[in-house]
Amino acid sequence: MGEPSQIALPLSVPGATQRIVVGAANAAVIDALQHPASWPFHVAVLTGPPRSGKSLLGRWAKGLHADAGLEVIDDAETLEEAELFHRWNAVQQGGTREGGALLLIANADAADGPGWRIKLPDLASRIGGSLQLAIQPPDDAMAGELILAHAEARGLSLPAGAADYLVPRTTRSFAAIEALVAAIDRISLERQTPATMSVWRAALEALHGPEQQRLL
Repeated sequence: MGEPSQIALPLSVPGATQRIVVGAANAAVIDALQHPASWPFHVAVLTGPPRSGKSLLGRWAKGLHADAGLEVIDDAETLEEAELFHRWNAVQQGGTREGGALLLIANADAADGPGWRIKLPDLASRIGGSLQLAIQPPDDAMAGELILAHAEARGLSLPAGAADYLVPRTTRSFAAIEALVAAIDRISLERQTPATMSVWRAALEALHGPEQQRLL
């Protein structure tokens, strides 16, 4: 699967160090998050599939620009539109002179664009004119690194070749990959055995059924 490409996050989790795996699915997003002064209207909208690391990326970006006044709003589609309009206008008043910028994170698949229906026409046009950042589904290389990263976060030891075996046999989605590693960890603990191929197969069957033993 090659060497992992990753960014270490300035966040701590009991028993593990959180990190973001970088791949074709999110490399452009990460690059854009490093340059908020270049965002149209100093606002960006981040969307992506479930469990794709949107919130972690938001927290990473906020830490990266802690001295530049980056505001991050997660679950932006749940915010009252009047309040969201106020936040958007506040950024315009600050502008790049004060380093102000706004990152809106929405729970939507990358293909759907902004993840909520905005009723206020003026707000809709402003959000639509902001920088649209979309995390895509992971490719095979990134899926392999995600498997290893989730295992590492859980303190789960996977033998060499685990990712090469598992990637062709599971769904290429962030949520499915996370669920697969969780199943491997659970079954390994239940059986009190190392997470070897028999455990991998049991996890695949638990998630996808016996037909999953063939390659997808």
